[in-house]
Parts: sequence; structure tokens; C-alpha cells
Amino acid sequence: MDNKIAFFDAKPYDRKSFDVVNRNFGFDITYFDAHLNRDTAELSAGSDAVCTFVNDVIDKPVIDHLVEHNIRILALRSAGYNNVDFKAAYGCLHVVRVPAYSPQAVAEHAVALMLSLNRKIHKAYSRTRDGNFSLNGLLGFDMFGKTAGIIGTGKIGRCLVSILKGFGMNVLVYDPYPDSTYATAAGMRYVSLNELYQESDIISLHCPLTPQTEHMINKTSISRMKDNVMIINTSRGKLIDTAALIDELKSGKIGFAGLDVYEEESEYFFEDRSAELITDDVLARLLTFPNVLITSHQGFFTAEALHNIAETTLNNLKEFFNGGYLRNEICYQCGKTCLKKQHKRCF
Repeated sequence: MDNKIAFFDAKPYDRKSFDVVNRNFGFDITYFDAHLNRDTAELSAGSDAVCTFVNDVIDKPVIDHLVEHNIRILALRSAGYNNVDFKAAYGCLHVVRVPAYSPQAVAEHAVALMLSLNRKIHKAYSRTRDGNFSLNGLLGFDMFGKTAGIIGTGKIGRCLVSILKGFGMNVLVYDPYPDSTYATAAGMRYVSLNELYQESDIISLHCPLTPQTEHMINKTSISRMKDNVMIINTSRGKLIDTAALIDELKSGKIGFAGLDVYEEESEYFFEDRSAELITDDVLARLLTFPNVLITSHQGFFTAEALHNIAETTLNNLKEFFNGGYLRNEICYQCGKTCLKKQHKRCF
């Protein structure tokens, strides 16, 4: 198979994982460090497909440019797809994604944030490196017996339920589409959002970004939460109203925040900005809080997940070029990965 793939926002780890998996596919992949946007779309000329990541901008001018170059498929190596203008893509560009790469990786990272914040691991590490072995200011709490509220019971949420149940926590979950069979088997219960907010010591977000979930964590919802609550977000930055988060961190209502995502992360996350000033005042303010731990969208970042991303992405492309059913196409009618074969190829 000698189809040419233009691969944007290529990091060293992307190249390594895709080169290994591509031995079984034989695509001709050209890697570009640059993000895909209006200024770089011309780099795709001569390619048969384009592969992108979460911070690439796939708007109408970019889509028009790809179509002019006879590119008919966009392969997202991510689960999220809110950076794609589907109105512009409809009828002329197939969009496929990686709906699941390693739910365990993201769930485990959420737990790592919880434990680090609770037991002040990040502070202790810095102290002991400087020869300071004092325990003052490092007091944590037993997670055993506490209540965790998990918003979203997809694959990641369910992995997290299993882990936290293993800690002996009481687990409450919310999902607009509750699965009572799963709840009984897992030994937990679905509750309303209000009850979850009111009863949880730790709240972890594992839901997609939609008009209904955007800024679901806001001044009003935070006011319903326990004092000193811990909020963990490894899903989408815009699930949280960051201005409200900062206000409630300052007031002491929120005791801890673990963020692997951020509303305006595209300018910073995945990049080395260590030699530059952070000009995003909101991000800079978050970084000053001792009870806030920010990681750079690394929840997915395990060897297993990278392998799965590469394998699924290249298999998506193979299905397209072989003319078969695109199992991971984002359906323009459904607005998600389509499981209805009558929507084959969507157009």
C-alpha cells in the first residue's frame, strides 16, 4: 500500500509509534512538525490523506484546501473532534477518529492527580530534593471511606469506578444515559448532578464537550459542592469555567484542582515554552496556586495508548482506501461514531 499520508503536529513519540505500526500497513507517511491550519494546508499537496491531532485547526478554509488537492479523508488520531468544522466537511471529506485508545491510561492519570494533590507528592518531591524533610504542610486524608463523584460512565469513567472502589471509596456516578445493569454489577449508584455535587469529596469529569456540558462546573454548580472539594478534569478544558474555578480556589471553597486539560490549552500544551513568558494571564494565575496541579494533556500518554492510536488510525485509513465500511467515521447525521451501517460512509 503506497498511499501518501500528510501527518501534522508530529512529535518524536508520534513518529516512533507510527513507524513501528506502519510496518504492517506500508503507507508513505510524511511527517510535519507544524500544526495544520490555513498557513500550512499547502503542505498536504500530493497526499491522499491527512492525519491530525487535537490542536490542529480544521476549519472551512483548510477543508476547502484539502478538497482542492483531492484529499477525501481526514484521520484524527484522537477521540475528540471539536476542532473540525463538520458543516464545511459535509459531503466532501470523511472524518475518522480513534474512539478509544486506552481508557485505563486516562483513569489511572486521574487517580495520580488525586493522590498527588491529597498527599502533596509534588511538594514533597521538591522539598526533599532541596534537603528539606519536614512534614509540615504535607498533611493528607484517607481516601478510604470518602465519596467520589464521577461524571460520565463511558469506558474511562468505568475504569475509574473500578480503581476507586478498590480504594474502599463510596462511588456516585452521573450520566444522562444511566446503565442500571452496570451500576448493580459495579456496586454503585447513579444519582442526579445535584446529589453528586452535594455528596462528593472528590469530583472527576469524564464526559464529552457538548453545548450541554460546556462550563458545567461553574459558580452555581460549585456553590452546591462540599467545602474543600477536590475537582479533577482529564476530559475537556471547557467543561470548567476557569474564571469561576479561580474565584472559588481563592475563597477556599475548592480545596484542590487537578487539571490535565485547560480551556485555552492549544497555545501551550504539547509544546516547550520554558524559555518564554506565559502571556495567558488565566493559566499563569492557576500555576500560582499551591493546591492546583496541572499536567499537559498527558492522561493518554502511555506506550500502550500510543500503539493503539497508531494501529486504529492506520486501520481507519486502510478501510477507506480499500473501499470498506468506515467503522470509526464520525457520522454527519449522528454527530458521533456511527454504528448504523445504513450510514455507510455517511455520504
